[in-house]
Amino acid sequence: MNNLKERALSYHELNKPGKIEVIASKPCVTAEDLSMAYTPGVAEPVLEIDQNPETVYKYTSKANLVGVVSNGTAILGLGNRGALASKPVMEGKAVLFKRFADIDCFDIELNTEDPDKIIEIVKIMEPTFGGINLEDIKSPECFIIEQKLIEECKIPVFHDDQHGTAIITTAGLINAAEVAGKEIKGLKVVINGAGAAGISVAKMFVKAGVLIENLFLCDKNGIIYKGSPDCNNIHREPFARETNLRTLEEALDGADVFAGLSAAGALKPEFLKKMAKNPIVFAMANPTPEIDYNLAKSTREDIIMATGRSDYPNQINNVLGFPFIFRGALDVRATKISEGMKMAAAKALASLAKEPVPREVIDAYGANFSFGPDYIVPKPFDPRVIEWASVAVAKAACDEGLAKYPITDWDGYKSELRNRMKKHWN
Repeated sequence: MNNLKERALSYHELNKPGKIEVIASKPCVTAEDLSMAYTPGVAEPVLEIDQNPETVYKYTSKANLVGVVSNGTAILGLGNRGALASKPVMEGKAVLFKRFADIDCFDIELNTEDPDKIIEIVKIMEPTFGGINLEDIKSPECFIIEQKLIEECKIPVFHDDQHGTAIITTAGLINAAEVAGKEIKGLKVVINGAGAAGISVAKMFVKAGVLIENLFLCDKNGIIYKGSPDCNNIHREPFARETNLRTLEEALDGADVFAGLSAAGALKPEFLKKMAKNPIVFAMANPTPEIDYNLAKSTREDIIMATGRSDYPNQINNVLGFPFIFRGALDVRATKISEGMKMAAAKALASLAKEPVPREVIDAYGANFSFGPDYIVPKPFDPRVIEWASVAVAKAACDEGLAKYPITDWDGYKSELRNRMKKHWN
């Protein structure tokens, strides 16, 4: 069965429809077990939680449970397909949370495009979860929803489409700049795509050291400039340039970096030829990048290129981010996921890519890797990612005073993470 559609549909249908199920973590095979799991035994933790709400983390699964929430208005490259059609993606997120960070998930698909309703529903569900992963919600509503929930909830809320892509791309930028022999503060950067992910990448690049005056943000109509009709919200406005340039092609003349969060074919070979020496290209449109990988390599031999695809080097994959960010945040009971925690994750991933690659990664991919143009970010199946990224996130939360239960024994925490993940890696 070689056809992708047939293979994908078969994968989701066979044995048991869908990709997730609920498994009991306590035995329920005897009358005694039943009396503990439900009545009368369950009354005891109810009374304890009523007296001390913090004990909910001791007696229930809340501490390790994330809600993946979507309304399906921006499904990974497929657009607005609605809440129902988003369910396979949200189940997929749940699978990745469990596989890569041993975090349990419920997928929640909300049949509304009203941001106020989504905010209210998530707030009402807050007692259930230790954290909320917002997913595939269109811009600009996603900004409003995330910001309001961060302000009003006491658990971490994280819109992965924005920040996950930005974190992994920033890790790639840090290393690609080093490989190219360039300083981040001297880079001329062009970001094509001014939606949630593009704006978040722009913000994080600036926090990583890119000078905002050296950054051009573009949408399908070209450069977002001062007075542009496309400079139409508070999230785009900070990146509007005072310039006479108008097109993506003009912006790319002499540029060091192209970050594409847009559409297939947006980066033409003739545009690429105008970029500076050792151009850094993140062509992240899925499933078809802004420029074909082989075409880009044949156009510029000196290119350092990443895509969102697993069949080319340097995959910018959100799975390197969200599971480990939530793992670190949950383990110290962080009240939010801060900019510092996100940057800590990016820097940890960048550092890990410089380390020798272990045998299990070589075996998983059937190839060896070493830091350089074709290896600027770690591979998702590198079992060390959880130690590097989750520890960095947890440390940042502790340093910023966001951790309700700070960790002091970091070596012990690393060992705990390794032991926790053994069942998933074996």
